[in-house]
Amino acid sequence: MRQSHLLAPTLRENPADAETASHQLMVRAGLIRQLAAGIYTFLPLGQRVLRKIKRIVREEMELAGAQEILLPALQPAELWKESGRYAVYGPELIRLTDRQEREFALGPTHEEVVTSLIRDEIDSYRKLPLLVYQIQTKFRDERRPRFGLLRSREFLMKDAYSFDTDWDGLDATYRSMYGAYQRIFERCGLQVRAVEADAGAIGGEGGSHEFMALADIGEDTIACCSHCEYAANLEQAAPGAACPACREGKLLLQRGIEIGHVFKLGTTYSERLGASFLGADGKERAMIMGCYGIGVSRMLSAVVEQRHDRDGILWPPSVAPFLVHLIPISGKDRHQLRLAEELYSLLLQAGIDVLLDDRDERPGSKFKDADLLGAPFRIIVGKSAEQGSVELKLRGHAESRVLQQAEVLEALRRLEASESPGAR
Repeated sequence: MRQSHLLAPTLRENPADAETASHQLMVRAGLIRQLAAGIYTFLPLGQRVLRKIKRIVREEMELAGAQEILLPALQPAELWKESGRYAVYGPELIRLTDRQEREFALGPTHEEVVTSLIRDEIDSYRKLPLLVYQIQTKFRDERRPRFGLLRSREFLMKDAYSFDTDWDGLDATYRSMYGAYQRIFERCGLQVRAVEADAGAIGGEGGSHEFMALADIGEDTIACCSHCEYAANLEQAAPGAACPACREGKLLLQRGIEIGHVFKLGTTYSERLGASFLGADGKERAMIMGCYGIGVSRMLSAVVEQRHDRDGILWPPSVAPFLVHLIPISGKDRHQLRLAEELYSLLLQAGIDVLLDDRDERPGSKFKDADLLGAPFRIIVGKSAEQGSVELKLRGHAESRVLQQAEVLEALRRLEASESPGAR
């Protein structure tokens, strides 16, 4: 992409209504723009990050045996009444009627819809277990939208649903999804702790875990071990106590952003909505369900909240909108322009996401924007361009390497492999 054509309006000052670093930086870097309270447009840079997060999610879901579907966002109120949640869900449920005065809701979650689908399609133990997922927009009428994408009224979510014949099957699926979530967050460069949690409005009759991205602006406080990965909510742990898992660390209070939640639903929805199957003995039983959610757009905010400095964003290579920012210092030097164009073509042909700063701007402005946008690797084409030399710099590091044109691609491949969290 040529930067002169990129729809990424950058700002030098923080917007007045942005309270958190992630909200400030995503607006300043031109990733998002607010349309109304808690409702955001994703500009090209934000959309590129979302696409990469979704790719990682899809890869791990498919490795776990999940099949992708797409369920309607507009849901008949009858299903919610059948499950018992229509009256108790609260004002966060956005309700509306069509021209025939039929009641609907904009889906904040999809337990009812997916249960009705599987109820109508699956009737035998021979077709179970089954695991399906979707990536879709959800709607919740938050009383106080805040922190940009961290608490919004319209957001992107990955939700998966499992259907098993017994609790042992659900336990196995739950463990599989728990592991998939750990890999997803690691690959996206997030520092996350899993804690046992309350099922809340989703309900259920089994276990539940929340995945918390550690951040000072998080709305939840958890106790984390100073030595291992153990974490617990405050009802289950005493700050300062010895870690019950490793016995070596102490439990310290940290704040977290909930970016994932997994639930053992059991028969909560299958019994109410009549999702049953015939077992091998010919007896009818309710399906044993689980559900598994990830806040995809919230993950974007969590990455920025954890990975930034005072100059801008520090994207991990796995989700960066562009892996490389290619910057010729002078827009009038023919040697720099020629070498920059040759490198641009080379990187594109190699399948590397590269942003070429072809704007007629001062070097200082180019470098400020590069810091703000946060591409992991920067190639600077300067005075040594006539000799075929460039500088390769890692975002957030002061030092740089001088390379010949022929060395750039291999050097980038090595850097990407070394800097990519959780790379396969």
